[in-house]
Amino acid sequence: MSIQIRPAEKSDAATILAFINSLAVYEKEPDAVFNTVSEIEKKLFCEHPTAHALICEQDGEAIGFAVYFFNYSTWLGKHGLYLEDLYVSQDKRGNGAGKAIMQYLAQLALEKDCGRFEWVVLDWNKPAIDFYDSIGAKPQSEWIIYRLSGDELRLFAEQGK
Repeated sequence: MSIQIRPAEKSDAATILAFINSLAVYEKEPDAVFNTVSEIEKKLFCEHPTAHALICEQDGEAIGFAVYFFNYSTWLGKHGLYLEDLYVSQDKRGNGAGKAIMQYLAQLALEKDCGRFEWVVLDWNKPAIDFYDSIGAKPQSEWIIYRLSGDELRLFAEQGK
């Protein structure tokens, strides 16, 4: 099984929306998605997008996605990479796809000289929390924000090379 991570293209907009809807169902909010293919095309694939998407493929089939953006830490004086959404199709979990997406993003954070790689997780999502713990991310108790930085970021990114 070959897992590939690639930047999303405009032609992936419908696939991205399908993953967003699947994620909303998983997170028990199936009616919360108001996004459309048109909005995804306009926001993620415009001339200067402020958010970006990845597609995870296994043997040429899209099995997951991630949406991320860059923020700025006034304390560090560096940008950070913020993971907005990560989703792998339920029947494709456990094959390393989620880890591959996270390592791709960790490597990107290092390439862009980011001081942090952060995301949030729902407090009831034990499989995700266990996964994030397993890669060395540290929960930020006041916000339940996970972060890879310093040695942990470097070590995790290097494992994927």
